[in-house]
Amino acid sequence: MYTNVQNTVYMVPLPNKNFTLRQHLPRFQPENLDKNAQIFERVNAMAARKGCTPSQLALAWVHHQGNDVCPIPGTTKIENFNQNVGALSVKLTPDEMAELESYAAAGEVLGDRYPEMAPTWKDSETPPLSSWKSE
Repeated sequence: MYTNVQNTVYMVPLPNKNFTLRQHLPRFQPENLDKNAQIFERVNAMAARKGCTPSQLALAWVHHQGNDVCPIPGTTKIENFNQNVGALSVKLTPDEMAELESYAAAGEVLGDRYPEMAPTWKDSETPPLSSWKSE
């Protein structure tokens, strides 16, 4: 159930309680799950070494991509917001960056992120940079 801007209540049928979206995603299929869980454990281990959560480590990795990159995570809970801000204090060395990147190197993560029929950025056609107008 949810309410829209005009406060009209809509009933949305809930799936049975055994349903999870993950069971339909290629990365969580049995043939891919064990290998991907190993990668997840490696990320968890590095986060523990760094004294942060895996989510903070992921945000720190994005933050360390360059001065022109800034992660913008969304949240509706102040606790999660505070956790996200805490990622700014996670410092990564070049060796740690390389280690993290090696975890998900080409061919290491098994299964697509979305089912084949789901639309993704792969289906988009981004206009060339030369067509963008500067202001």
